[in-house]
Amino acid sequence: MTRRILLVALAVSAFAADNPPWNLKELYRAPRTFDAPAHSEKGVKALLFEGPPYKGKPTRVFAWYGAPQAPGRHPAMVLIHGGGGTAFAEWVRMWNARGYAAIAMDTVGTIPQTATAPNKIWNPDRSRHEFSGPAGWGDFANVDLAPQDQWTYHAVAAVVRAHSLLRSFPEVDAKRIGVTGISWGGYLTSIVSGVDTRYKFAAPVYGCGYLGEDSAWTGQEKTLGAERWKKWLELWDPSRYLGRAKLPMLWVNGTNDFAYPLPSWRKSYRLTKGRRTLAVRVRMRHSHPDGAKPEEIHSYADFILKKGPPPAMVTAQGEDGSNGWANFRAAGSLKGAELNYTRDLGKWPDRKWESAPVEIDAAAGRVYAQLPAGVKAYYFNLIDASGQVVSSEHVDKP
Repeated sequence: MTRRILLVALAVSAFAADNPPWNLKELYRAPRTFDAPAHSEKGVKALLFEGPPYKGKPTRVFAWYGAPQAPGRHPAMVLIHGGGGTAFAEWVRMWNARGYAAIAMDTVGTIPQTATAPNKIWNPDRSRHEFSGPAGWGDFANVDLAPQDQWTYHAVAAVVRAHSLLRSFPEVDAKRIGVTGISWGGYLTSIVSGVDTRYKFAAPVYGCGYLGEDSAWTGQEKTLGAERWKKWLELWDPSRYLGRAKLPMLWVNGTNDFAYPLPSWRKSYRLTKGRRTLAVRVRMRHSHPDGAKPEEIHSYADFILKKGPPPAMVTAQGEDGSNGWANFRAAGSLKGAELNYTRDLGKWPDRKWESAPVEIDAAAGRVYAQLPAGVKAYYFNLIDASGQVVSSEHVDKP
């Protein structure tokens, strides 16, 4: 074994240990910032902040930041884009309008241009810059580089440093900050939830772990070879870090997500140690706009960071003969409930899902329904007065 291969192997072994690979003492300090006067968006500020070195060279991370105009110290959100995305000014403005400060950083070494056309708001033109780090997403082909020069390392470091920067602003209440991310951003949120212990809650959308078992990227084993794919998973799969997560988490997904199917998603959220809430929509679309808009995320932030009303909680679930049931607690009355089920087998993104109303025993705090003949998987949705959902775990049937 050559010296270089030995050093990389030792680094992988160290990074795969119980301790996270990032130097949190360093990343928890607010980073140096730099103005970005050539970039502007209504109501938000453009800036660059210092990232970790990339192949021995300094890096900078672009971000949009905004805060409500009202005086006082505000709760805040860190917003992590997904594949094909960048820092979104619109996302920051959405949270500002709800009374939150927010920061959205680019995780792939690009700077978005001002989005003037409506169809560019969630897909602006962007370009790399002289202080870029590694490009995303996944960066599988570079798994043999030193871990500190790979994309996931840099992306997680960018998220942690954005959080540290956000906490340093006088208008931000550092004790009331959450994080949410979409797709690859949900993947990063899953990792960060077990790495950065300062967050009050996390809301990964779509993204999860166990990418080597069932995901859009299982073909990487053939592309990289079994050993290199195993190396990537040992370094960067969120399942390596989710067991450290002790904070409340809201998990948002769709029944037919092409990238993060329900089995891997379920294995991921079961690793966490804190309170978890699920929100699964039938055939939820996979996109940045669809991942940013669920009201369940906004209400959960209000619950954790503003002492708003809590979401319903599924406390138990099971079967009694041919009936499925779920017990729940809810602060208010439910508008309704539904059984979502599929009779199909095969690939999860291709399965047909159907919905049926169920019986609600409000006094007992239970929903129940007779399971349709031939059902292969099902779960319950509790629906509140505003139409928001809380889901039970999905159940596989033989």
